[in-house]
Amino acid sequence: MNVLTTPIEGLLIIEPQVFGDARGYFCETYNEARYKAAGILADFVQDNQSMSQYGVVRGLHFQKPPFTQAKLVSCVQGCVLDVAVDLRKNSPTYGRHFSVLLSAENHRQFFIPKGFAHGFSVLSETALFSYKCDELYHPEAEGGILLSDPELAIDWQVPAEKMILSDKDTRHPVLRDLNQDFLY
Repeated sequence: MNVLTTPIEGLLIIEPQVFGDARGYFCETYNEARYKAAGILADFVQDNQSMSQYGVVRGLHFQKPPFTQAKLVSCVQGCVLDVAVDLRKNSPTYGRHFSVLLSAENHRQFFIPKGFAHGFSVLSETALFSYKCDELYHPEAEGGILLSDPELAIDWQVPAEKMILSDKDTRHPVLRDLNQDFLY
C-alpha cells in the first residue's frame, strides 16, 4: 500500500495495492499490522456504511470529547468528495480543510484522526460509503459545523440547488461559533 501525506498533519490518503485480472480485482482494505506500521494507530471498533444518491452532502460531523473518533473512510461504489476540517485549537492548520476524491475506481482510503469534522458529497448517480471508527457512536456526543460556512468556503462540487441535505445539517453552527476544544 502507498500512504500519501496531506498539507494537514495527521490526514493520510491510503492507496491499497490492487491486483486485477480477467476475473476482476482483489485488494486488502485493512491489515492492522500494515496500518500501524504506516502510523495509523487507531483501534477500530465500529464499521458503518451509507448509501446515497447524487447531490447528497453529509456533514460536517464530529463526536465531542471524550467520544472523539478517528475514521478510515472509502467509497466502495460510485464517487464522493470527502472533506475533513481541522478542529484542533492549537494546530497550525486549525480551521483549514482538505478534500480528496474517493471512488470505487481509485480504491483510495482517507484516514481522519481525532479532532476533525468530516463530511462528503456524492458526485456519482449513487455511492456506497464505508467507514471504520475507533470509538462507538454516541448520539449525545454528536456535533457539527455548517457545511456552507462562508469562512470555510468548501467547494462540494455539487451546485447548491442540487444539494440534498438533512434538516439537522442545515442547523449546525459555523466554525467561529463552535464552543468545543479538541486536542492537538
